[in-house]
Amino acid sequence: MKWVLRIIQGFFSIAFILAGVKKVTGNEQQVQVFTEAFSYSVEFMYIVGVSEILGAIGLLIGFWKSQFTLLASGGSVLLMAGAVFSHLNAGQSIGVTIPSIILLILGIVVFIGGRTKTLKKEQSYQG
Repeated sequence: MKWVLRIIQGFFSIAFILAGVKKVTGNEQQVQVFTEAFSYSVEFMYIVGVSEILGAIGLLIGFWKSQFTLLASGGSVLLMAGAVFSHLNAGQSIGVTIPSIILLILGIVVFIGGRTKTLKKEQSYQG
C-alpha cells in the first residue's frame, strides 16, 4: 500500500507542477478560462499557479518528511475543491470538470495516506 500511495503522490505532484507552470507563465488558454469563464482576475490565476507549484514541491519533500505530505495534500485538496466549484459555477460540462474531480480524489487519498503515516509515526514514538 505504501508504494501505491507514493506513486499516486508522484503523479499528483507532477500534475500540479504542470498546471501551476501553465498558470504562472500566463498561458493564453488559462488566462481566458480564468478571466472569461470564471470571472477571476489574472492576478488570482498567478496566485493559484504559485500555490500549485508550492503544493507540488511540498508533495515531493513529503517523500522524505511525511508532515509535508499532510500539509501539501491538504492545501491541494482545498485548491481542487475550489477548481471543481469554479468549473461547475461557470456552467461548464462535467467532462471539463472531471480532471479536477480526479485530482481532488487523488488529493484526498494522499491526504488520508499521509495522515495515517503520520499517526503511525506518532504512536511508535509513544510506545
